[in-house]
This record gives sequence, C-alpha cells and structure tokens, in this order.
Amino acid sequence: MTLTVAIAGAGAISEFHLKGWKAQQDVTLAAICDPDPARARAKAEEFGIPAVYADTEEMLEAVKPDAVDIITPVGSHAPLVKMAADRGIHVMCQKPMTPTVAEAEALIAEVGDRVRFMVHENYRFRPHYAELARRVAEGQVGPLRHARLTVRSSSMFDYPGKVPFLLGRQPYLKEFKRLLVFEVLIHHLDALRSILGEMQVMSATLDRINPDLAGEDVALVTLRAESGALVQIDANISAPGYPPLPTDRLELLGEADTIVYDRDRITRLSEPDNVSLHDLQANYQACFTGAVTSFVEGLRTGAPFPTDRLDNLRTLRLMESIYTAAGVAI
Repeated sequence: MTLTVAIAGAGAISEFHLKGWKAQQDVTLAAICDPDPARARAKAEEFGIPAVYADTEEMLEAVKPDAVDIITPVGSHAPLVKMAADRGIHVMCQKPMTPTVAEAEALIAEVGDRVRFMVHENYRFRPHYAELARRVAEGQVGPLRHARLTVRSSSMFDYPGKVPFLLGRQPYLKEFKRLLVFEVLIHHLDALRSILGEMQVMSATLDRINPDLAGEDVALVTLRAESGALVQIDANISAPGYPPLPTDRLELLGEADTIVYDRDRITRLSEPDNVSLHDLQANYQACFTGAVTSFVEGLRTGAPFPTDRLDNLRTLRLMESIYTAAGVAI
C-alpha cells in the first residue's frame, strides 16, 4: 500500500519531519505548502518533492493525498485539521494540538472518526525515554515511589552577545504568554505519562529569568501519579552555560532499585557498571522518524496511534492544569 502524503509547513522543524518521511517505505511525498514560496521550494528541492503550493486548501484539492502532515504554527492547527477531515484526508499534526484544551475538545468532536488523527508528540519516541518506559514496565525498580525530572538549557537566555538558540530559530516564541510549559515541558509531560502513567498536578510555581520574554522560562511542578508515586519537575530554559537544547536528568526511585537517566546515559544503581549510552543527536532525529513510522503503520494496519488525539488530549489537560495551579489565566 503506497501512501500519498502532502506537507503543510516548511519551517525550521519541517526538516526533521521530512527526514522521517523519507525513511518510510512505499510513501510518496507529493507536495509541500508554505506561505513563503521560497521556503517551500527550498524544502521541495532538498527532499525531491514535485509540487509546491502557497495555499493548503489549494494543495489538498489538487493533490488529494491520503494524509497530510501539518507542521504550522499552533493557531492554524484546528482550521487545517478540519480542512483535511472534510476531504477525508488522514492527519498528523504538530504539537500542541491547539492553544487550549477547550479548542482541542471542540476539534476532536468535530473531526470525530471521519479520519485517523494523530498528534506529532515525539518525546516518548526518543530511544532513551522509550528505554526508561520499558524498564519500568519490566519492574526493574519495583513499585515506583518517586520520580524527579530536571530540565536545563540556554534556549531562551544566553551569555551577552549570543542569540539564544530557540529565539534564533523560532523568534515568535518571545511573544508566547505561556512558554516553557506550553512549548517545551509538554514534551516531557507526555514522556512521563508513557513511563509513569496518568498524573495529577498538586502544585506549580512559574518564573521568568529573561525579562524580554512574555511567558515563563522556569517551572517547579509537583505531581502525583495514579500509582501513588510523587513526581517533581524542575525546569529552566534560561540557564546560561547549559547546551542550547534541553538536557534532561530523570531519577526513577522504586522500592527495589533506582534508575537514573542523565543526559546521554541510563544507569541502574544496583549495576553501576552496566551503563546504557545514547547518542542524543541521533536520538533527536529518531523521535521524529519514530512518530512518522507510528503514523504510517497505524494507517496501514489500523493499529492505534500511541499519540492519538484522545491520548494527546490527556497531555494537553495536564499541561493546562499546571498553569491553573500556578494561577495563570488560560
């Protein structure tokens, strides 16, 4: 079964989506669309895509693809998803699904079961997080009692004279009134759900280090998993001296053992010499490819998507509940 796919959006992150699509068998990338024709043409030439459009509706009408990958700003997601669903075109849509939970619930209700609908939330596809989920499921730490996630980067604030990485790549983030949790930690929340199960927010404190930002760049969050485990998140993406992309440390403390993931290695403390090493640069692309592969396999076999729109709605609710706990209006 050969799938014909159209791409909506040719921004910075589209490169990683497109590499994921090129890794698939029996998939034809038929067209790409972007309001900036030069940007769309550049991606079309790089990835061998035959048709370029400036308007998504025109592209969908002309190409009639089996599926569309929506890689556009969050405010455009709902209209484009509905546009595809109205034409019977299956959808993979970049995270966050919509700006708010209410909008996501309305979108899911309107689309219904007319088409398959997956959110491209890819952290759970990162090989290191997938390994952690497997090892916890295998019972390697026993009943989990405590988890602590630390996230650090200089994404939003750096040494004088240096442009922070994310502000250089996505300058519009400067205006986001909800920033760290909405744009970055939403990934980690989904990964934690895949490892720990469902959670409830107990408390949240947000702060801002970079005064030029509209939203938060620091978060301290306490959650409780349905299993009873206490979960803590300590995140700062305006930490000078740290790498431009977030570096993570996750401690999983159980009744039988402890597993620590720290940047590029996973260690079970009862076996300190048995270290699982990860190539983070390779893992970065691997999570995009993994998400695309999951979508393709789901379309072909009917298998549920790990980040189906209903599952992702739970991540959105968790993200939004952090803002509510911190007293931030939605």
